[in-house]
Amino acid sequence: MEPEPHNRPRKSDERRGVTAAEKALAREVSLRRIFRLFTPHRWPLTVVTTLIIASSVVGMASPFLLREAIDVALPERDVTLLIWLTSGMVAVAALTAAFGVLQTWISTRVGQRIMHGLRTDVFAHLQRQSLAFFTRTRTGEVQSRITNDIGGMQSVVTSTATSIAANLTTVVATVVAMLALSWQLTLISLVVMPPAIYLTRRVARMRRTVTAQQQRELADLNVTIEESLSISGIQLSKTMGAAPALIERFTGSSARLTDLELRSELAGRWRMASMSVIFAAVPAVIYLSAGLPMTAGAMTIGTLIAFTTLQNGLYRPLMGLLNVGVTLVSSLALFARIFEYLDLPVEVDDPAAPVDVDPTRVRGHVRIEDVTFTYPGSDAAAVAGVSLDVPAGTTLALVGETGSGKSTLAALVARLHDPSAGRITIDGIDLRDMRLADLAAIVGVVSQETYLLHTTVRGNLRYAKPDATDAEIEAAARAAQVHELIAGLPDGYDTMVGSRGHRFSGGEKQRIAIARTLLRNPRVLVLDEATSALDTETERAVQHAFDQLAEGRTTITIAHRLSTVRDADRIAVIDHGRVTETGTHESLLEDNGRYASLAA
Repeated sequence: MEPEPHNRPRKSDERRGVTAAEKALAREVSLRRIFRLFTPHRWPLTVVTTLIIASSVVGMASPFLLREAIDVALPERDVTLLIWLTSGMVAVAALTAAFGVLQTWISTRVGQRIMHGLRTDVFAHLQRQSLAFFTRTRTGEVQSRITNDIGGMQSVVTSTATSIAANLTTVVATVVAMLALSWQLTLISLVVMPPAIYLTRRVARMRRTVTAQQQRELADLNVTIEESLSISGIQLSKTMGAAPALIERFTGSSARLTDLELRSELAGRWRMASMSVIFAAVPAVIYLSAGLPMTAGAMTIGTLIAFTTLQNGLYRPLMGLLNVGVTLVSSLALFARIFEYLDLPVEVDDPAAPVDVDPTRVRGHVRIEDVTFTYPGSDAAAVAGVSLDVPAGTTLALVGETGSGKSTLAALVARLHDPSAGRITIDGIDLRDMRLADLAAIVGVVSQETYLLHTTVRGNLRYAKPDATDAEIEAAARAAQVHELIAGLPDGYDTMVGSRGHRFSGGEKQRIAIARTLLRNPRVLVLDEATSALDTETERAVQHAFDQLAEGRTTITIAHRLSTVRDADRIAVIDHGRVTETGTHESLLEDNGRYASLAA
């Protein structure tokens, strides 16, 4: 459709992707909402938790088996007891390993299902967004949210819950076992907890800030790739000599991303290294305490070794818990960006109580009743107070200068936008009371901006009607005067179109797009400069096909070349969003008004 001046985003809107990301970072994400993602999988997670508890309890037997071996079996040379104890150690290791494999399989499966649900929910919600959202949002930004942001959350949703449960259970079981061996040494071991928690919280905040910056920079990188490496982007850069500037822009963005990655990896590394030194010093203090004259002989060698084994095993899950906290807090920036998209209001949606409509029984009587529409961010209305009546089976032509509001009116008929005031009806039913799927089956649109998918010609045509037969596809192509062209291709209808259809000329692409719309057999056709890219001869052939297909079908045509609309049942002249004249070609010429000046 032709660009309307009222639809041009303001400079403040052009940066809205960055602003949204900053707002997402500032908004606190509810942990309860994140945990709700796991609610549908409560039973598998219950099994995982049971396995974790069982594994932790079984694993605690090893230090006691070790103490018995050192204090009893080895000094007394009890081979039978030693065999049982060592066999028990191997059995404990094998059982905990088996539990670990099963736990990993279940938790990873749950995590991947949550990832799948997030991806599909975001994609489906974005499909429901209006054109206004995609006008103000960069395509690369949208792609980055679905791929990079959700991908960055993978470790959180696949392992966080099980990691918390496993490490917490291990810590509790280990502390209980340590208390059973020596409560005095347990107090010495736990003296590092307060500084560890404090340092972890500081590191988590640092990581969260860096993560938000990373995702914004990654989105910018995706935008550069999407805009520069598409077929249209490559053509533009080559003809404008913009390659060096694009390379410089990409290099700068990549360098900033590298710097942020380093900052993310090194954030708090010295603090965590300090904690490792403290953790390593605690066993030395324990050995020193056990060897002092005042405490010598208070515990056996087996107890001391068993305790230090437990103590070494305590810090691994303890650090794991602290690291999970860091990961979870830093990932809140990712959850904020995803939830921001999921919380976007749907501006054009199915009605709460839709009117049941059978598209095959619709006659196609279109009425535009005192319709006004203003684009978001604009002060002036694109169309104002427009009223038009298009009886079923007739043709209405909209003419006027570029930016007069013709394409906006066509978009409103297809319900790509909803009127700010007034209403549009088909057979007396307000478009806002119809299901979007029913409306899409009733109203077909062919615009001047054709978009072909990177698939075969047949696939492009079948996009409009997935269950279409080959005969139906060929009939639509013949009607659009493009069958001979397709049949002459190397693989006929199975020829690959290529990215955005660039193997075809503008007129060829437009005829394929026309065939795609006709395949759906809509009762109302909206042709927005649909023949603008065709040469005179081809235009005449396609127009003849349209004339035949228009019989019994309501057609709203927008054209700059008045020769294509002179046979319309009614012509409406649009000027600055208002209808200034209506009539037939002959009557408007006789009135010697705006239409006559356009035809001159």
